[in-house]
Amino acid sequence: MKFVAVSSCPTGIAHTYMAAEALEQAGKAAGHEVHVETQGAAGSTPLDPAIIAAADGVIYAADLEVQAKDRFAGKPFVDVGVKKAVHDPNGVLAQAVAAVEAGVPAADAAAAGAAPTAGGAPRPAVKVDPNAGVGTRIRQWLMTGVSYMIPFVAAGGILIALGFMIAQAAWPGNEGPVAVTAVPVEDLITSFSITSGQDWAVLLYQTGAAAFGFLVAVLSGFIAYAIADRPGLVPGFVGGAISVVIGAGFLGGLVTGFVGGFLALWISRWRVPKGVRGVMPVVVTPLLSSLVTGFLMFVVIGRPIADVMDGLTNWLNGLSGSNLVLMGALLGAMMGFDLGGPINKVAYTFAVTGLATEGLTGDAVQYRIMAAVMAAGMVAPLAMALATVVRKALFTHAERENGKAAWLLGLSFISEGAIPFAAADPWRVIVSSVVGSSAAGAITMAVGSGLRAPHGGIWVLPLISDALGFLLAVAVGTVVTAGIVVVLKGLRPSPLVEAEREADAAAAATAPTAAQPAVA
Repeated sequence: MKFVAVSSCPTGIAHTYMAAEALEQAGKAAGHEVHVETQGAAGSTPLDPAIIAAADGVIYAADLEVQAKDRFAGKPFVDVGVKKAVHDPNGVLAQAVAAVEAGVPAADAAAAGAAPTAGGAPRPAVKVDPNAGVGTRIRQWLMTGVSYMIPFVAAGGILIALGFMIAQAAWPGNEGPVAVTAVPVEDLITSFSITSGQDWAVLLYQTGAAAFGFLVAVLSGFIAYAIADRPGLVPGFVGGAISVVIGAGFLGGLVTGFVGGFLALWISRWRVPKGVRGVMPVVVTPLLSSLVTGFLMFVVIGRPIADVMDGLTNWLNGLSGSNLVLMGALLGAMMGFDLGGPINKVAYTFAVTGLATEGLTGDAVQYRIMAAVMAAGMVAPLAMALATVVRKALFTHAERENGKAAWLLGLSFISEGAIPFAAADPWRVIVSSVVGSSAAGAITMAVGSGLRAPHGGIWVLPLISDALGFLLAVAVGTVVTAGIVVVLKGLRPSPLVEAEREADAAAAATAPTAAQPAVA
């Protein structure tokens, strides 16, 4: 059979492309033809209409709403989460085959929840299951905000870090990191010199700071958008901007996202005369919801939230010694537990939002937290790659191939590179990952490494203070995880490995030899 598929995940980085590869490989192994469109952070290349027309069925492996879904109208389909496609691509493909054989056509695109378009342009993607439980929907709302926030964090954080790195060389002594923040923007505009290291440092810092300035507003705006669709964008963004002004930070952004979203949803459902309906979405809903959100933040709840943020910042800055090591171990364990899942994302979001705290000094605890989280997040894929090299016999042929890719994924701080191993052997891989990642986080805190960039792995090593200590932490965590997983697998080999060994042995026993040639 011929299938077309669309894969997407909230961050659009790892799961999107892993699901695409898994479906393509599963289809090839089963004798089917599978073409996948990845709607990830790098954008997407739409499937050829001829390929769609020739397809027997459609596979949606998506945690966000599929863009331009109307292209697939009338074809049998299955709709699963992106992790299902990563963990069990054969099962997903079997569901798709069953759907085609049953001959059940897809519902109308609008009824199926396709993202509406305006002037041919797709609207921002979001996928929230209205029939899910309250806890699940809250997580989906939050992840929508986080998924749109991360590109701002990554771009802004790396630009700021590069600015500080150049400033250290451009100013004498250790003045650079302080001096670059003190240069007025007017000087950059009126007297920029292309040959001046100081001017380039200021340019990078100010551009990164501008990107970072959107962080809370984008988080709040897209939480509200996930709740109320387009009517939630204005009060969400306005509430997030107010949170920054009054010092409520990302906690304020979380609150205003929910407040603005539910206000907009409530107002948009008012029964109004026909003559007023046309101005409701463009005037009345954004006006009233923004006004009420602003009143609540400025007058009622904004100051208490800002006090909580101040208390959290002071608590973090007051941590030292063993307390920091314990925090590093806890964050590391969270990073290694579900490898890109909700718990991993909680630890990562805690770290990256800390980078947005105003007035951080060069040795701020927030930078050390970011370094610990990144070191821990690199461990699991690197450890699985190492284990497949050290003890090949304990892994299947497919796992050994995945191990080759896991080297690059781990070095790039993509924890999801270990998911194929965890899917095949959950408890041994997860236990090993938690122990090793926890060790990496604790060691990173102990040696005092700090990081101003929110992503990048080994490729942002020049931006890490005490880079050797950071590498030591990653190396120790990798060896610990690899060692534990090898020991655990050695005690009792995986059923998949045993089955593969038996198949290889049977094939070897029946294969022709030089002494007894095959007879046609």
